[in-house]
Amino acid sequence: MNTKSAAILFLFLMIPAYVMGGETADEYLKKGNDKLAHENSQGAIQDLNKAIELNPKDADLYAFRGWSKADLNDHRGAIQDYSKAIELNPKDADAYHMRGRSKAILKDHQGAIQDFNQSIELNLKDADAYHMRGRSKAFLKDYRGAVQDYSKAIELNPKDADIYASRGRSKAFLKDYRGAIQDYSTAIELSPKDADVYASRGRSKAFLKDYRGAVQDYNKTIELNPKDADAYVSRGAAKKMLKEKDSACLDWSKAGELGSENAYELIKEFCQ
Repeated sequence: MNTKSAAILFLFLMIPAYVMGGETADEYLKKGNDKLAHENSQGAIQDLNKAIELNPKDADLYAFRGWSKADLNDHRGAIQDYSKAIELNPKDADAYHMRGRSKAILKDHQGAIQDFNQSIELNLKDADAYHMRGRSKAFLKDYRGAVQDYSKAIELNPKDADIYASRGRSKAFLKDYRGAIQDYSTAIELSPKDADVYASRGRSKAFLKDYRGAVQDYNKTIELNPKDADAYVSRGAAKKMLKEKDSACLDWSKAGELGSENAYELIKEFCQ
């Protein structure tokens, strides 16, 4: 092989894939996004691995791969990718937000709050970041701080039922049962098929000794989720306070059938 031929071969080998007709990083990214949209997160990761090989300085590729890993519950791997995305682009509010979510799932709520702080600093209008930060504060028993975050989230997104439900739970922990009931009622108005919110409202009504109102909410919980043993236990307790012993015992019996150990203790104490 002469010098000219060798030079041509060298240049040919150095030509990037996209010039030669191979797939580019952007094309792998598009394929990965399509797979993620069709719930094929493992396939998305494989495409994003190839995209990162071709373009290892693109922060978005790491962020998308992190998202795909989180979808597979690989939150430690997701955090590594979000951290790389942040290293390459420290102004990416979404990367902080998503890393915070993965940390929260791993119960690192202090770390999650730090990431949500950064996300909010970069994007003051992200209602979901306030909501998620509120949840982490609630897990750490900072219910007042949680209520403040939920209130800000509601200000930014007043049609999200989940935020009202979250704020209602924190208010209940603060023994503000009337405030909790108001929030649960708004959540139910926005999302009337959420069995858990009816149950939460029922508990707050019971704390206020509105046992009939509590029974009505537990009725709705059971209608929406007939396998909820706790709802039968709670409805039975409310009925017991209304002196409806036989009906209460039937509820506890049903709860026992559904696997509640507490129900059998109640039956032993009140029904025999």
